[in-house]
Amino acid sequence: MPHRNLISWASILTAYNNAGLPHKTLSMFLEMWELDNLLPDHFVIASLVRACANLGDIKLGKQVHAHFAVSPFFDDDVVKSSLVDMYSKCGFPGYARTVFDSIKVKNTISWTALISGYARIGCKADALELFRKMPNKNLLSWSALISGVVSASANLAALQLGKQLHCLVILFGFERNVFISNSLIDMYAKCSDLLAAKSIFNGKSNRDVVCWTSIIVGMAQHGQAKEALWLYDEMVRDGVKPNEVTFLGLICACSHVGLVNKGREFFNLMVRDHGMRPSLHHYTCLLDLLSRSGHLDEAEKLLKTMPYNPDEVAWVTLLSACRKHKNTEVAVRVADHLLYLGPEDPSAYILISNTYAAASMWKKASTVRKLMSDMDLKREPGYSCIEIAKESHVFHAGKTCHPMRKQLVSLLEELDAEMRKRGYVPDTSYVLRDIEQHKKEKHLLWHSERWAVAYGLLKSAPSATIRIVKNLRTCGDCHTVLKFISSIAKREIIVRDVNRFHHFKDGNCSCGDFW
Repeated sequence: MPHRNLISWASILTAYNNAGLPHKTLSMFLEMWELDNLLPDHFVIASLVRACANLGDIKLGKQVHAHFAVSPFFDDDVVKSSLVDMYSKCGFPGYARTVFDSIKVKNTISWTALISGYARIGCKADALELFRKMPNKNLLSWSALISGVVSASANLAALQLGKQLHCLVILFGFERNVFISNSLIDMYAKCSDLLAAKSIFNGKSNRDVVCWTSIIVGMAQHGQAKEALWLYDEMVRDGVKPNEVTFLGLICACSHVGLVNKGREFFNLMVRDHGMRPSLHHYTCLLDLLSRSGHLDEAEKLLKTMPYNPDEVAWVTLLSACRKHKNTEVAVRVADHLLYLGPEDPSAYILISNTYAAASMWKKASTVRKLMSDMDLKREPGYSCIEIAKESHVFHAGKTCHPMRKQLVSLLEELDAEMRKRGYVPDTSYVLRDIEQHKKEKHLLWHSERWAVAYGLLKSAPSATIRIVKNLRTCGDCHTVLKFISSIAKREIIVRDVNRFHHFKDGNCSCGDFW
């Protein structure tokens, strides 16, 4: 075009947003200034805000907001609605509410965006209050409320809340809404109720790729690899093309049960047959598969040859596997390199320190701990959460101030005695402290998941399944203990740790001791 004005620029920016190319929207905006020396109007600003929202770039979004605030269009309600959406999607409902309150004529989009923002981060009281005040409720606003709170329930593993929301979905007739039903499948899978997740999936007549992927990933998280692979075959037969997330779930499923060749096959399939470019997440998942299965040399080679700069997660994945397979030589080498890179996550320093401690390199371990202290790095303490009678109870590792402390200690000691009769020997290699043996065994007793299980045994119905969420990886000794307890107490115990789900029943675990 020989002459481009703000309308033509706004049109092309909107087109890129609609095509799901927010990066291109922002780069094109720079060309608007460089080529035509045009300052953005309210339509262009709204497009930029939307691009920031789609990218989840709060820093850039604030810069656009600042420009809007000093522009001649500072009071435009359309831009303000876009800002409400942007702040909500980026997880800042407080900022979203401030902008929302300044809108003179609030439309359905701004109401729905704020409701969704509150719901997404679990502020259900605020979401419900705003929803009640909303003058004109439609399907979009109902969907935002229900699916947003359902997603929050999934992330919190709050099964009872999720079930209540499912009842609301049925009551208001939204069970056929694709977006909501997919959220319900995801919620039940993350809350460890696979039967409910499969029931909703089986009841759907029109299954899109998100629906198939949700159930495949759910099966993968619970170690149901065979079923996840069977579902993939069914999806292909149904004529639905897998996406990048589908393959991520499939490789993850293979990783949890050690199907190395199958995992390699899926990785190659997404490139060869579907023309997809594997992301860093795909490479990290393949790295995890190789590492877990003991192919440490191949994993290390992949780490050095992948077409991405390996991030902290990738190095930590390999280091964790080296420790699991007790390959001290490779573990120390990887720990040295990770320390050289200067990780940001405090847990990475803990892992490095533990690696040195396991190799009896106490001086190096102490140096890393001192480094953490100098940098004021504090790792999130280990905790386990159990929900009973609609109330959540959190137990922190090593803390003994619970009101039922005496009863819990008594039960744990009673279980410990029975386990030893059945052949249990504490694995104190997971206590990486230079202390006496009996103190190490005592230290294991204070791991948070044991307290949560003991509380569940005391407070729940005799036949109820005990469901626990843990913020760290379950150690090998606790994994053994929970198998014993499931047999002694004749209870199913489901633990969701940072890596996966473990279903303990009759002295066995669904992971087959491979995690």
